[in-house]
Amino acid sequence: MKKIYALLMTLVLTIAAVGQTLNVKVGNITYQFPAAQTGDMTYADGTTLTVMGMVFTLSDIDAMTVDDSEVTANQVVISYDGSTASVTVAGNVAQYVEPTVSGAHVTIAQSNTSAVDDDEITYVMSGVTSDGSLTLSGSYKCTVSLAGVTLTNPSGAAINITNGKRIQISAKKGTENTLTDGSDGGQKACIYSKGQIQLQGNGTLNVSGNTKHAIKSGDYISVKNLTLNITSAVADGISCEEYFLMKSGMVTISGTGDDGIQCDLGGDTSTGEIVATETVEAHEDEDSGNIYIEGGTLNITVTADAAKGMKSDGDLRISGGDITVNTKGGGAWDSDESKTKASACLSADGNTTVSGGTMSLTSTGAGGKGINGDGGFTATGGS
Repeated sequence: MKKIYALLMTLVLTIAAVGQTLNVKVGNITYQFPAAQTGDMTYADGTTLTVMGMVFTLSDIDAMTVDDSEVTANQVVISYDGSTASVTVAGNVAQYVEPTVSGAHVTIAQSNTSAVDDDEITYVMSGVTSDGSLTLSGSYKCTVSLAGVTLTNPSGAAINITNGKRIQISAKKGTENTLTDGSDGGQKACIYSKGQIQLQGNGTLNVSGNTKHAIKSGDYISVKNLTLNITSAVADGISCEEYFLMKSGMVTISGTGDDGIQCDLGGDTSTGEIVATETVEAHEDEDSGNIYIEGGTLNITVTADAAKGMKSDGDLRISGGDITVNTKGGGAWDSDESKTKASACLSADGNTTVSGGTMSLTSTGAGGKGINGDGGFTATGGS
């Protein structure tokens, strides 16, 4: 115990002298504490050390070092390297995240971050593995930053997020990121989130779904700026509930076993479109089943029988963008509705409205349609 105490005292004096960073290593997880933020570090009963609210059991600590590395607040870095993964946690959020690493499979439980200026945590993923994943749980918003990661999970989802809050998945500028799931798992998608997914960033994201969907949300999905390539999916390329919104970026979807983009109604009754006011954001708490295409470039090719390029439970509203959709599948018998269904480039259970943008729709399968809808069709602009 005297040796441990002496080591701690030496580290404390070193940090105070040079104003650097204390690194506490526990297995494949490293916690980084900037000297300017550590304050009092409590050494209790010869068994625990508390730094910035994070309580360590001394017997769990593999190493404690001091260096001049910079620490980015609110950030957790996940680095994949073959069959292993390592996690580095910024000290100011150390007490709010509980990482577990098994091989290259990383599971993180996130608790309340309201004490950190109400900021959310950013999880940065990089590296390469053919047998890894990221699973996040908790009840708080966060950002998943893709910083050049190639990740395959042969037994489940590549990214599995089980909380019901808004998740930003952002590809960093200049990076290419590839996510693939396995063909024998029980996952709903290669990328799955119980809550909202905001796909964004100025990088590239490639996704392959080998069990069901490529990307699935139990809530809405939006796309902004991102270059998104869905190269294959057993079911839909993108599947969501409540609404789908594309503001900008470039989305290419091919190799699907069902629809390119499908948006279902989340509940039993539609709220209709929520329009922005002085006190309410556009689409806030909306559950319409609508698809909105406002800009960007969208290329969809589907070949399955009765598959749709875009399919909405609600309305389909196109106000901008460059849209190309090709369907090649023939008809298929729907035993539930006792009728034959055909492919269609655009399909809406509600109304279809076109007020801008350019569309090229080609449906070559037997009985195929360019535009199919159960409601009205209105075109006031676009090409």
